[in-house]
Order: sequence, then C-alpha cells, then structure tokens
Amino acid sequence: MISRRNIRVKVMQTLYIIDSINSEMKPGEAQSILNKKIEQSRNLLTYLIYFITEVARFSEKDARQKAAKHLPTANDLNINTKIAGNELLWKIVENPAFIAVKEFFKPQHIVDNDLLKKIYLQLTNTTEYKEYIEIQSRDKKTEKSILEFIFTDLMLPNEDFITHLEELFIHWDDDAEMMNLLVLNFLQKPGSYKLTEFISKEKQEFAATLLQTTLDKAEISMELIQPKLKNWDADRIASLDMIIMQMGVCEFLFFETIPTKVTINEYIDLAKEYSTPQSGQFVNGLLDNILKELFAQNKIHKKSFKNSTI
Repeated sequence: MISRRNIRVKVMQTLYIIDSINSEMKPGEAQSILNKKIEQSRNLLTYLIYFITEVARFSEKDARQKAAKHLPTANDLNINTKIAGNELLWKIVENPAFIAVKEFFKPQHIVDNDLLKKIYLQLTNTTEYKEYIEIQSRDKKTEKSILEFIFTDLMLPNEDFITHLEELFIHWDDDAEMMNLLVLNFLQKPGSYKLTEFISKEKQEFAATLLQTTLDKAEISMELIQPKLKNWDADRIASLDMIIMQMGVCEFLFFETIPTKVTINEYIDLAKEYSTPQSGQFVNGLLDNILKELFAQNKIHKKSFKNSTI
C-alpha cells in the first residue's frame, strides 16, 4: 500500500529527529521511530475509511433519533436508510482486516460526532444522494460511487474536516496525496486490501535498510559531500538538505536496483517540498556532481531494475 516515495519521506523525517536529539540513540531506537511513523499512516488510512462508513451508516441513527421524538412528523418517520444498507459499505464493515485494525486503533474514540453529523446532513441535501436513494435496485457501480462521493466531494473539501485531521494526525500534509489514492483504491476492491499489512515485506525491508544504511554510511557519504561544499557556507546549509543528500548518496552506492535518475528526481522533489526554496536546485547540483564523480571512478554498479518496485 504505502509507496516508496512516502517511505523516503518517513526515513528522512526519522533521520531529522535523530539529528535533532543530542543524546546517543539506543539500539533499535531509530527503527522504532520509523515504525511508529509508518503505523501513524496506517491509523490515518483506517480513520478515513471508518469516517466514510460512519457517514453512510448515520442514516439509521438519524432515523431512530427522529422517530423517538415526542411528536414525530411524517417526515421524521420516513427517513430513507438505503445508504446504510450499501453493499460495498458492508463489505468494508465486515472485512476481517478492517475489523482488526479498527480494534487496534479504536477510531470510534476520537471521531468528531458533530462533524460526522454535519457531513451526513450535507450529503442528504446533495443531488447525488437524492438520485441514489431514488434508485430501487443496487448495483456495484452506484454503491461505490456514493461512497467515493462522500470522501472526495464532502470530506476532503471540508475545511473543518481537514482541520480535524490535522489535529489528530500531524503528518496529514505529508500523507494526503497517498491517502487519497489509497482510499479510492480500497473502495475499488476492499477485499483485496489487507489493512493489517499496510506495508509489504519488501517495502518494510527497503525502509529499514535505507534508514540503517544512511546512519551506518554517514562517514562515507559525507566524504563525498563535503568537497562539493567549497562555495557554500556549511553553517547555512539546511540540516534537512544534508540528510537528503546523504540518503541520495547511499541509494547511489548501496541500492543496486534503484536507477540513479530515479534517486536524483526523488530527492530533488523532497528538497523542494520539505526544505528551503533554494534546496531543490542545491540538492540537484550536489547530487549530480557526486554522481558524475562516482561514475568516473566506476563506483556505480547497478543491477537490472526491470522487476524492481520503485
């Protein structure tokens, strides 16, 4: 599920935390920080899926509450609850992996019920919802479309909902693009997604190896980086830029199936997004010069990467 791009971000953030800690790291502590960051992303995905299902299921709660009024009106007694029986919704709710991660994370304890109700009421006033409940039959495309609509047209554009996410998940901005893709893919085929296996064994190994290699080979990477900093004030170079360059150098030297072009492009993008306005150009120039030097010294040895997941 989680992309290599996002793994690089989490390794970068882990290294930044380590760089900010003055005390010496205990064995396994760096990996523990990285694992926690990956777990936070899984929790975020779980919460987004949970929120979608709760918006759809709210119609039953709405119907019960209105029917329980002292003097319910005809409209109160005639709330349409079709969406609560959405077939895709129940495939998700009854999915063993979703049940497992929900039991572990317990999103029901942090959900904003007032916001949940507001988004449900907003849903009931949309043309899309009114057309959905008017259709007597159920088909897979329509069932999926209404849940996608809740997510893409009601949840994500809602400023209150995004503020809510930012308060719960400090890494929302980092994960937002990936989460959008993951949620839509999950709604496409919920049965094929194992939320309990948010990160594959191969990507878990990539994450752990990239983190540990960058830590273990720091001296080697700095020997290549330092000579290229002659025209730069070292004290003014952002620490994040140094971390990004060290990660890039380690991918050049120690990750045989990752093309050098992919490495450079990935770390230029990270520098642009997470560091200073000048960082993209700075990282590009440094990594490009280092790569040329390594090629000239015949130190770049890449295997075929056709079957590698980049």
